[in-house]
Amino acid sequence: MDNEKKKTNRIGIIVVIAFVLLIIVSFVIALNNVGLLKIDILKNLSTTKKAELTYTETNNKIKEGIYITDVSEIVEEVMPSIVSITSKTLVRSGSFGPFYSNQQQYATGAGSGIIVSKTDNELLILTNNHVIEDAEELSVQFVNKKSVDATVKGASERRDVAVIAIKLRDLDDDTINSIKIATLGDSNELKVGNGIIAIGNALGYGQSVTTGVVSALNREVTIDNVTTKMIQIDAAINGGNSGGALLNNKGEVVGINSAKYSSKLDSSSATIEGMGFAIPITDIKDLVTSLMNGEEDKTGGVIGIEGYVITEQQSTNYNMPIGIYISKIIDGSGADKAGLEIGNIIVGIDDKEVKEFSDITDYLYNKKKGEKVTLKINYISGRQYKEKTVEVILS
Repeated sequence: MDNEKKKTNRIGIIVVIAFVLLIIVSFVIALNNVGLLKIDILKNLSTTKKAELTYTETNNKIKEGIYITDVSEIVEEVMPSIVSITSKTLVRSGSFGPFYSNQQQYATGAGSGIIVSKTDNELLILTNNHVIEDAEELSVQFVNKKSVDATVKGASERRDVAVIAIKLRDLDDDTINSIKIATLGDSNELKVGNGIIAIGNALGYGQSVTTGVVSALNREVTIDNVTTKMIQIDAAINGGNSGGALLNNKGEVVGINSAKYSSKLDSSSATIEGMGFAIPITDIKDLVTSLMNGEEDKTGGVIGIEGYVITEQQSTNYNMPIGIYISKIIDGSGADKAGLEIGNIIVGIDDKEVKEFSDITDYLYNKKKGEKVTLKINYISGRQYKEKTVEVILS
């Protein structure tokens, strides 16, 4: 009896094990079928798939590439109207012993220019004032690599614009046949995002070309207390590019490139990347016409002061009026003759409130020398500020 029970128990155990194995195999097969478990029970369990990289199939390759803008035709057409300018400026003179009495030393500068007009006697070239400022000698190199001496015809320090002249009799036939007069465009038609071309004598190495887009219009840039409205571009503008041409897609000159504004945005003289500036040509066309004809620059009258802004925070901290604190008065200027003093704070000009330098410079932008303006001044009296008005003749 006991043997029969043991036999029956063994059979029961075997049946249970077989049933459990059947359930496990059925579950594994079900997982494999639904994709949750990838096992081929008919293969050796130790076999695995090797790792592989996935490549784009030939028929799926990208067929479109990056299109490079070709500006060579515009450059070829305009290059004969662009010149390189070399200046020599006296930096020191004096006695250095019996053999070197009155020895002089010069600094050489590089810039660019644009041929904008020709008269019966002269070839006229537009550039930046800072390119030719204080130069003892000026030399212009044309597209055919020939160089000729030049003289200053007229200049505007405030607008940073100058016109230099070359006598036609100093030009040989090859040069006359090689050069062209530039065509001016309308900078007021520019839009942000428009493509532009910059040509200039970068770093004095000779003419080079950079391209980009208009990044911003009417960008206010302040240097030496003078605010100028500029075209901001992302084309590279380096030393030597000053005075060169900014062109639109028609090859028309729409601006004068200026490395001065591109490299000195603040007192730190930090290196600026991707921010070039150009003077809008339409803003200065009347001035350029006057300078070409030997007329004095009568635009942009100045008060004759230097100073800094008293901000709202400084006003609160030091109990001072918000405005322009006068730190220097130019000798012989309108401010000097009107009796302004260092420490005075300009809070108004005519009927306009003054809180920033641009409030003054923008107002004076189209004023002429000799015109009068009325300044509202705060001056210290005892321990408090009092107000008065002063009439100043612009110089």
